[in-house]
Amino acid sequence: MIPEKVVITAAGLGTRLLPISKELPKEMLPIFVRGTNGLALKPLLQALFEQLHIFGFREFCFVVGRGKRSIEDHFTPDRGFVKDLNDMGKASLARDLESFYSMIEKSRIMFVNQPEPKGFGHAVLMAKAFVGDGPFMVCAGDTYIFSREDGFLRRMAEAFSRDAAAVLLLEEVQDPRQYGVAVTEHVRNDELDVVKVVEKPEKPPSKLAIMPFYIFTSKIIEILEDLKPGVGGEIQLTDAIQRLIESGQRVVGVTLKDDELRLDIGTPENYWESLKASHEHSWGTKNG
Repeated sequence: MIPEKVVITAAGLGTRLLPISKELPKEMLPIFVRGTNGLALKPLLQALFEQLHIFGFREFCFVVGRGKRSIEDHFTPDRGFVKDLNDMGKASLARDLESFYSMIEKSRIMFVNQPEPKGFGHAVLMAKAFVGDGPFMVCAGDTYIFSREDGFLRRMAEAFSRDAAAVLLLEEVQDPRQYGVAVTEHVRNDELDVVKVVEKPEKPPSKLAIMPFYIFTSKIIEILEDLKPGVGGEIQLTDAIQRLIESGQRVVGVTLKDDELRLDIGTPENYWESLKASHEHSWGTKNG
């Protein structure tokens, strides 16, 4: 079964981006994408939502924290503002906003509050009522991937349809110590059987880092409910995935391709590189 629901986490404090992230959530920092009238600056979270909507998702749960009200405001259509733009002769800008608002109105959107940051796994657990008993996707609201015709999402969905309990998106990196890391065995069609995962290891067992895009069955929620804090004293999603593996559930890895571009905005340096990369990519292509 292909999932219809997606949980987008946007509750982190963004301390490495202070002071800008004190009032502006890091997920709302702009990146360059193609708009309806050429190059446009959009909040990363909006670009991610639009990408997921175009792929086919219609049910969204945003897990937000204190000080993230601007996210809910941004995802509330403001028809008066659209009218003002049209009255000022800025029809092209109005069309871009109309397109975004149309996607919102065709979607079911829920906001769930995570009062204090207790880890990525805890943020996913906060969406328990939204998830229910069916499969769902999880995305971090501060990561965006340029992918031709949303290929990475398609590969993940196809892998999940082949009796997987979880699908992870993986990328080979030089220093994976800041990520969850996967140990895999090659199976077929670029899919990998994941045999072990570990969060932020001092001595990584591989260079395959886990990117914050996942598809799960609701079994992961049951595991998170019983999980104790791990690295950093937080409830780690990686630990729950390891429990899945140990219980005999099939966990599959799908890797990013060379022509797919991941934007990471976690630090000032990374954000600067991502902003430049998104400009170069969006200026030079009609995709993304």
